[in-house]
Amino acid sequence: MVTKRTLDVSTKRLRIAELARKFTGSALTTLNGHMDEAWLAESYRRLKKGKAVGIDGQDLADYGQALDERLKDLLRRAKSGSYKAPPVRRIEIPKAGSQETRPIGIPTTEDKVLQMGVHLLLEPVYENEFYEFSYGFRRGKSAHQALAQIRSEIHQKRINWIIDADIKKFFDTLCHQKLKEILRQRVNDGVLNRLISKWLKAGYLKSGQMTQTTEGTPQGGIISPLLANIYLHEVLDRWFVEQVQPVMKSACFLVRYADDFVMGFHDEGDAHRVFQVLSKRFSKYGLKIHPQKTRLLRFTVST
Repeated sequence: MVTKRTLDVSTKRLRIAELARKFTGSALTTLNGHMDEAWLAESYRRLKKGKAVGIDGQDLADYGQALDERLKDLLRRAKSGSYKAPPVRRIEIPKAGSQETRPIGIPTTEDKVLQMGVHLLLEPVYENEFYEFSYGFRRGKSAHQALAQIRSEIHQKRINWIIDADIKKFFDTLCHQKLKEILRQRVNDGVLNRLISKWLKAGYLKSGQMTQTTEGTPQGGIISPLLANIYLHEVLDRWFVEQVQPVMKSACFLVRYADDFVMGFHDEGDAHRVFQVLSKRFSKYGLKIHPQKTRLLRFTVST
């Protein structure tokens, strides 16, 4: 059932998107003004039930008791700067097809509500920025669509060379300072920037031991996937469109799904040139291209 509150939030998000289009290239400074108690109530509604709980052990139903009072207090603390981002509860889950594990950070329910609120503010701004070849963590886009796009690009552009790339521990090594600089290019809202900074530094609790974080953003957080896309949009996507494609001799493409990406080239020289500068580009932002998992491959279509 669609409520009036849901419609009101959707209308506000459309206005934010219009504002972002109107002031392309400028920083928006008053986005937090859209976030009120009704906005946070909608944020609470959008959270999925039955998910793992954070360090306080509180689930959605628990937090939903006296919800109006809780959200009023949460909004006050978020906007005044007195909100303290709690550490996430870290667990390890196995990686598919590997003996390695992937760390997942689980925020508290209240933190999830606030992260969802900020996500709803930032998403319409950056959806105007993101390219169509970016498929990860975006509504209406999937890994299957990314694979279909790769197949289409290969055949349409007669691709002969493929760069299959892997970023080494991207979510663990994302540079906080660089991320904040990137964010300020489009969103220079004191309330939102302060909250994001607090989430980045909140740290994690694992097996009863607290660890502070000076880099990275935890997988599992509501806001983390969007921050990851914002970061890689600057590091990779814009660089490819604005600096790589214009100097290539022949056709090329990029398809990215979260922190995995594939580049294709018709010309062998183009492929080698990009492959040689890729590590340098990523190191500028504190990231490493995995030397063993990143390959330049000759591609042939069997007939």
